[in-house]
Amino acid sequence: MEQTITDAARAALYAELPALLLPWYDKNKRDLPWRANKDPYRVLVSELMLQQTRVEAAREHYIRFVRELPTAAALAACPEDKLFKLWEGLGYYSRARNLQKAAQEVSEHGFPCTAEGLKKLPGVGEYTAGAVASIAFEQPAPAVDGNVVRVLSRYLGDALPAAQLRKRYAEELAPVYPAGRCGDFTQSLMELGATVCAPSSPLCLACPLLGGCRTKSDALPIPEKKPERRKTPVTMLLFYAGERVAIWRRKEGVLRGMYAFYTEERALTEGGLAARLAACGAGGAKIGQPTAHRHVFSHIEWEIAAYPVDCAGCEAEVASSFGVVFYPLSEVKAALSLPSAYRWALRLFKG
Repeated sequence: MEQTITDAARAALYAELPALLLPWYDKNKRDLPWRANKDPYRVLVSELMLQQTRVEAAREHYIRFVRELPTAAALAACPEDKLFKLWEGLGYYSRARNLQKAAQEVSEHGFPCTAEGLKKLPGVGEYTAGAVASIAFEQPAPAVDGNVVRVLSRYLGDALPAAQLRKRYAEELAPVYPAGRCGDFTQSLMELGATVCAPSSPLCLACPLLGGCRTKSDALPIPEKKPERRKTPVTMLLFYAGERVAIWRRKEGVLRGMYAFYTEERALTEGGLAARLAACGAGGAKIGQPTAHRHVFSHIEWEIAAYPVDCAGCEAEVASSFGVVFYPLSEVKAALSLPSAYRWALRLFKG
């Protein structure tokens, strides 16, 4: 990497960070529910929730989650259906599965207090391990996420893509962690990136690092080109009979194992659907007009056509042929966790 400043100047910029950031953080930090308790279980819950999820979206979920499951032991013993219902709306349900597996390990063996130990827990990578180790255990363990990379790349003038900077920043930050305030230092860097050093239009005049910043703009880090999402046609069949609706468990692909409405990742015409129903003895089912909807995952886009299908009188045939189970609509809304790719379709049912 071509350096724009000498090693000595770079080290001096790092050395100034705690004195500049900590007073700013004390005065300006947001009142977030996970900051009220540094219990490692609660820190881990918040960090996994905040992966791929905005702070405001995670706030109420976190409060409800720790109220229902206040300890690692409670989460370890939680039925999956309840866990997913508590997680509903956050997406990326593999995080909830990993969090429960981690809770089970912690309940049996105790909580690791170092970043290296934490990385052995399911779903815990370099960033999360550093965050929990520094915030919960006051270890000098950097947690370098996108916010931190953005702050440091601008402050130091490193004109490289973020992926090439994460490891270096973790190595360079560790020596400047202030004893007794490791957790606050980690959070001050995150907070600055989240509230001041924004991806675009940063609030440079409000930044405590302005004097030493070598960029003073949103020019860095160099953006990385993301691959285009694959677009997939999806047919969603909303089987219902009176106040009962059909629910299916996804067997493969994204959202595997989750509750869903019956889905095929291909385009089905109304005629083709009518023929399928007739072939399984459900020719009396009434197919309604489809509703179009687009759902975006990280790597694919579903272009959905959702067909309501009134199968009153032929529920058994539909259940047998399509592998669905009929539940009261009220129970689906109250007790079953539907991912957002499906939850939007609840409004298409009456009741």
